[in-house]
Amino acid sequence: MRTELFSQPGDPDRPNEDFASVGLPACGQGGSLVVLDGVTPPRGDTGCSHTVPWFTARLGGALTELTVSLPDVPLVDALSRAIARTAETHAATCDLSHPRTPQATVVLARWSPETVEYLVLSDSALLAESPDGTVTPLLDDRLSRLPRAALATDALVDATLRNREGGFFTAAADPSVAARAVTGVLPRGEVTALAALTDGAARWVERFREGDWADCFRLVRKEGPRALVDRVRELERARAAQGCAGRGKTHDDATVVYVEP
Repeated sequence: MRTELFSQPGDPDRPNEDFASVGLPACGQGGSLVVLDGVTPPRGDTGCSHTVPWFTARLGGALTELTVSLPDVPLVDALSRAIARTAETHAATCDLSHPRTPQATVVLARWSPETVEYLVLSDSALLAESPDGTVTPLLDDRLSRLPRAALATDALVDATLRNREGGFFTAAADPSVAARAVTGVLPRGEVTALAALTDGAARWVERFREGDWADCFRLVRKEGPRALVDRVRELERARAAQGCAGRGKTHDDATVVYVEP
């Protein structure tokens, strides 16, 4: 088995809000990966006294444990349980109904000798390679399909789209959101490798158009996760120097996990 993981904050002076892990059960059969991208809230009240890294560490830790220790529990149920467990740790002190309560995108994959299960919630990405070299992106594209005008302000997004039908969903404090994730099961023999990316790393494809998902996967497999993040940073710096950074952060937290089960 080959596993590689690299994560880098977008700003060295701020904590990384991403979380990533690879879990291998003691029996030596199968394993799982977890990748979370914490959602940076706008300035102002979030209803919570805790930080996004606090949230992603607890949700990610719970998911790592549950996906490995309970291999027969579907990933949707594992996510639901992990959200509920995390919510219980601060329900008494925080307003978990606030639309900006700490939250994250989710990528989960779990493999056994027979199958590869996957779950994707919001705009992180999971790529699966088959024995013939075909790379299949497993995506939740609801956010990318929304009209730009609908995303004009944070207040508009919170009021009409965030964790709402017709909008997009993230893992926050409501366990039922797990049922909204994109899920599936692949035969183990049809998957030779997996790569999970937060959107800060997926910029190489989605923002900078340096290649398609297959090109991105081949770069990670050949040169490693750090090489992808390094190239994204170079592109971000070059665009900023030209005065065309565009919407959003110049640099975002970027995480890549590569696994050959």
